[in-house]
Amino acid sequence: MTKTLGWIKKNDLLTAGLVMVLILLMISLIGPSVVDKDGVKVGYSMPDQRPGSKYLLGTDTTGRQLLPTVITGMPLTLKVGIIAGALGVAIGVILGFVSGFYGGFWDVLFRGAADVLLTVPVLLLLVVVASTLTTALTVNQEAILLAGLTWMGPTRIIRSQVLTMRERAYVEVARASGASGIKIIFLELMPNLMPYIAVTFVGAVAQAILASIGIEALGLGPQNEPTLGMTIYWSLYHGAVVRGLWWWWGPPIVVIVFLFIGLFLISAGLDKIANPRLRKST
Repeated sequence: MTKTLGWIKKNDLLTAGLVMVLILLMISLIGPSVVDKDGVKVGYSMPDQRPGSKYLLGTDTTGRQLLPTVITGMPLTLKVGIIAGALGVAIGVILGFVSGFYGGFWDVLFRGAADVLLTVPVLLLLVVVASTLTTALTVNQEAILLAGLTWMGPTRIIRSQVLTMRERAYVEVARASGASGIKIIFLELMPNLMPYIAVTFVGAVAQAILASIGIEALGLGPQNEPTLGMTIYWSLYHGAVVRGLWWWWGPPIVVIVFLFIGLFLISAGLDKIANPRLRKST
């Protein structure tokens, strides 16, 4: 454990990215219990108040305080990304291992499905699906919907890695010793692919958050939840940009940018572990 932590400290990109994301996670966990929970209610405060000593981030046109709204929305947005990313990667890992290791019919089926769906614009498909629903999406429903549209990339990545590893000597030795395919996958292939799976997970979380913000900014997200994307949507709906209410749309955008920079740094740091060329150069 100590050796692992020491290695992480040497990886500047990974360390910086983890610190940034952990800061947001800590704020998401502690923040809602510190701020005024009633501040997210419509009509609770004076509308259109600039940031000041009374309202640190100001209020919006509906009378919601922006500080508790943003802090309450952060864990909701992170929840969507983590659930969607985890489910999407789990599906992708299973299909990628089956497709790459066993080949044949399963390879044709799963690879073909991934290739076909990758040609469809995810945001457009999300807009079509969300707009056809009779009720507004909840946070959990949005996460599951996104997971069903983010497994294709992980499937292709894992499949390509399995194809390069299944003919290696240690896999042939395991086969010769009578090990089953499932045992080879779990004991021989998966441990070696953990860095790739970690990189894929971070990318899937970022993709899911970006897609969720996209559909929420169009007004198709959870209407009664103050996610960061829905906060941006309501600011656009009430013309905050034209009216100069920068404190309405500015803070959620800053948080989103901060989060994506952190995820990018984590991904770049993990890539140093997964990519042999980068690992040798450090």
